[in-house]
Amino acid sequence: MKIVQAHGNLVSYDCDGLVLGLGSEWETSSQLAAIDSALGGTLRKLVESEELSTKPMKVTSLLSPTGIQARQLVIVGLGNNETRDAGIGYRAAATGAKAMAASKNRKRVAYAGFYGDDLYTKSSVIGSITGGVGQDLFRAERSLHAPEEVHWFDVSDAILNQGLAIGQSMNLTRRLVNLPPNYLYPETFANEASVVAREVGLEIEIWDQKRLKVEKCGALLAVSQGSTKEPRLCILKYAGTNPSIAPIALVGKGVTFDSGGLSIKPTEGMLTMKCDMAGAATVLGIMRSAALLQLEQPIIGLVGLVENLISGDAFKLGDVVTARSGKTIEIHNTDAEGRLVLADVLNVALQHNPSHIIDFATLTGACVVALGNDVVGAMSNNDHWQQKILDAVGRCGEYAWPLPMYSFFAEQIAGKVADIKNVGEGRWGGAITAAKFLEEFVGKTPWTHLDIAGPAFLDSPKSWTDAGATATMVRSVIELLSSIDS
Repeated sequence: MKIVQAHGNLVSYDCDGLVLGLGSEWETSSQLAAIDSALGGTLRKLVESEELSTKPMKVTSLLSPTGIQARQLVIVGLGNNETRDAGIGYRAAATGAKAMAASKNRKRVAYAGFYGDDLYTKSSVIGSITGGVGQDLFRAERSLHAPEEVHWFDVSDAILNQGLAIGQSMNLTRRLVNLPPNYLYPETFANEASVVAREVGLEIEIWDQKRLKVEKCGALLAVSQGSTKEPRLCILKYAGTNPSIAPIALVGKGVTFDSGGLSIKPTEGMLTMKCDMAGAATVLGIMRSAALLQLEQPIIGLVGLVENLISGDAFKLGDVVTARSGKTIEIHNTDAEGRLVLADVLNVALQHNPSHIIDFATLTGACVVALGNDVVGAMSNNDHWQQKILDAVGRCGEYAWPLPMYSFFAEQIAGKVADIKNVGEGRWGGAITAAKFLEEFVGKTPWTHLDIAGPAFLDSPKSWTDAGATATMVRSVIELLSSIDS
């Protein structure tokens, strides 16, 4: 996809489709007023008759509108200035892109009317890149058709290039999560990561099963031993434009398919478990963005890649495994496998002496029970670090909420045979006890765990995105890394 700065008269601009952002104060824009005039006052009439709404994400399409050059006009509500934020900009532009992409292939689609500060505008540009891309990777007839070119009025080249870098990185994350498990497994994910690293100039190191055994990654290897697909651990390095700064480590759970192991999932719970590597795909998307944006902050991205399947070699309830850190773990549930993978990857992260750590994982259904499908759960050993992340999430208009990490939750994972066990006591507080398990492997380094189990993958489409992967948190963490006080 190509993105360019549009110049000239909006009314006579030659394009296959025009997406207009329409806020409640739209009449103050000379360009939108000119469009209304060219349409014979249609915008004003439709707004006054309430046939067209300026409420956020409300969309109206006009085919072959008389008076303007564009062959299709899509109008998307933006709300009012007081409530408008970067999240609305992203979702509104993506809604327009999805509406435009739903009809047919288009070469050139232009965007106008998305006025705001740099973050708002950049978020809108990102939405125009992601909204027209769907999950139908293997359909002969696609349901969504992304345009060849996206043209933006009143947006600088710098913002356009930033938006394109982040938007395409989000689409990378989404594509990896949407790929079926017979296409994406530990080896092929590592291959994808190698291609990305080569394209954008990241350093990459890949540990195969032999190296993982040498490194004594016993927890990760236990999860993988039921599958014929060998595990991998990828370490990606972005030096930053100021390599004197200590790196921030981003750690991703990469269970490319999760059957639940011997604690087997029911069919309806297993069908979408290709998405259990969304944390790893999120890390790769962020690393790609950081390299393209040439951020100052050095970053280490680490992803642990396994399949959790059933065979005569699968790990069992009652097993005791030894993590890379030396800590011993009783297995009480083989479907609580992601935390075992992360235990070893977090320990590897520590050897790079990061100043801070964030991990991303579709870790628990308990987090979805607590916060619903649209909110990420945040848990941390450092309130200041967690708040910086939440502030960046808020600026981007994504959704995350902190869960308490009281010390008594750690009592629930105390082992009787080994040092700790991989689940808490019963169903209650399961997202927190999972985080307390991870906390055992980060030492004193400021760390925040983001449980993305709810918003990482959608069962049903929304106006601004197809069902399937969403690339949640990529925008927010790039905002964090771009603005962090080093």
